[in-house]
Amino acid sequence: MKRKKIVAGNWKMNLDFSQANSLIEGVLKNIDDTKDVVCVFIPSFPYLNSVIEKVKQKKNVYVGAQNCSEHEKGAFTGEVSAKMLQSVACTYVLIGHSERRAYFLESTTQLIHKIEQALSANLNVIFCFGEQLAERKANTHFQTVKAQLIEVLSQYPKEKLDQLVLAYEPVWAIGTGETASPEQAQEMHAFVRTVMADLFSKEEADAMSILYGGSCNAKNAKELFLCEDVDGGLIGGASLVAEDFCAILNSFS
Repeated sequence: MKRKKIVAGNWKMNLDFSQANSLIEGVLKNIDDTKDVVCVFIPSFPYLNSVIEKVKQKKNVYVGAQNCSEHEKGAFTGEVSAKMLQSVACTYVLIGHSERRAYFLESTTQLIHKIEQALSANLNVIFCFGEQLAERKANTHFQTVKAQLIEVLSQYPKEKLDQLVLAYEPVWAIGTGETASPEQAQEMHAFVRTVMADLFSKEEADAMSILYGGSCNAKNAKELFLCEDVDGGLIGGASLVAEDFCAILNSFS
């Protein structure tokens, strides 16, 4: 099976409503829909419905949420359930983003339950993982990544693997201006694919999309996307500038 090429723009906690609308309009005007690339906008919760309305007639353009609750419903003020996301036609959800792990101390158990909720609502999961700078310097980055994958995805239902996208985040390269070299990115992505082959099968691992999520931008996207096992990007800051995000979307050969 041919792997999907995916570029997902995570807006994080940025943009007011007017800025969000301008960004969406700027990107949609310039998307090259002749390329078979999936574009995913991941705005803040208040903008989901508006963005979904704007993109619903566009080929290969979808909307995701930045997080979901591990609970189906209940007295959890401030939380948003996967079924709520489904009800507004959201398609993807980020789970395990490095900022959620670091700032909100999300545990392995929470991540497992969030994935369960997302799949029960028929959402596609973009599961994030990656090492800190200290782990990279100590040469334990492979062990760290393998543990993060196995701890959560060993319980992932095999029959729903077509709803799973992986996003490797070298945490030391997020928002720092540092970027893993194409060689470093390819090395880790190839390693991740072997871990997935051990968890599931080589055939299923080969069909899985693995995104690079460490300061990918308009200047380095083309070189990164030429790597055999890099199937796209989870984009942060560069997704907030229409021209840059379009350049990344159009970076595939």
